[in-house]
Amino acid sequence: MTIATRRFGRTNWDLSEIGFGAWAIGGSWGNVNEADARASLHAALDAGMTFIDTADVYGDGRSERIIRDVLRERGGERPIVATKAGRRLSPHVADGYTKANLEAFIDRSLANLGVEVLDLVQLHCPPTEVYYRPEVFEALDSFVTAGKIRFYGVSVEKVEEALKAISFPNVASVQIIYNIFRLRPAELFFPEALRRDVGVIVRVPLASGMLTGKMNAGSQFAADDHRNFNRHGESFDVGETFSGVPFEVALEAVEELRALVPGDASMAQFALRWILMEEAVSVVIPGARTREQAAANAASSELAPLPAATMERVRDIYRRRIAPHVHHRW
Repeated sequence: MTIATRRFGRTNWDLSEIGFGAWAIGGSWGNVNEADARASLHAALDAGMTFIDTADVYGDGRSERIIRDVLRERGGERPIVATKAGRRLSPHVADGYTKANLEAFIDRSLANLGVEVLDLVQLHCPPTEVYYRPEVFEALDSFVTAGKIRFYGVSVEKVEEALKAISFPNVASVQIIYNIFRLRPAELFFPEALRRDVGVIVRVPLASGMLTGKMNAGSQFAADDHRNFNRHGESFDVGETFSGVPFEVALEAVEELRALVPGDASMAQFALRWILMEEAVSVVIPGARTREQAAANAASSELAPLPAATMERVRDIYRRRIAPHVHHRW
């Protein structure tokens, strides 16, 4: 299997266009035992993924520590590991984004990941006000100078936040939700990211599993799975769960999408390949809870480009069924 690579903005990293999203192996997706978590990460790396995305709050550091242990076990050339900082704040407010707090979070991630310098640190969906505080980005610059981090970026909820963030010259990357159910980033943000040579990490590419085509009206989720407890935004932004699309509406759209999936692909692979048709995307980070899921995600890189007619039919389904629920919100 060969995963195509893409240049990651001005970092000049050449990374696999499919990466490993490590939220699911940390927590909030129901029970994922450590053996399965390690196996899925091994499978992703065996398949050629060279980018791992995690955060300090995924399982309260569990995700970072599993990554540390697997990479030590494997040895050899390390993939790029991106983590995030900020969501440990309680309450999670803009005033908490101080240099001292951020440094404490970074030091904890350095220990969890067992490294002397972090490849990429992303502000973890901070309040919008943070993007209007230059001192936050000056603090991140100081951590680069001190040798604690190589590059920094942001993980955002809204297109407007992404556009504001990249007005700061040293923001190397933006992580944003983009998928068949969330098309707005392609309108303004993607062209600007290309112009400014900013890496784009696409998260929630399968709309919390909805775009695997395996869910139905009777699907049940564990009590500790965000697809149960955050269905209406009770714990964090509702856009992180099924991309903010009402469950029944999403199921109807998925049924219409089935006819567009090529015979040599699963719906999940089709959904990932659809994202990769966008030039501005640097890497897509689907999660995987099993070895099989990780391998299938990697294989989506080998699918043929989608025809223009298919791309337009997807956009039509979005405009008719999905956009009224999400387009104006994020």
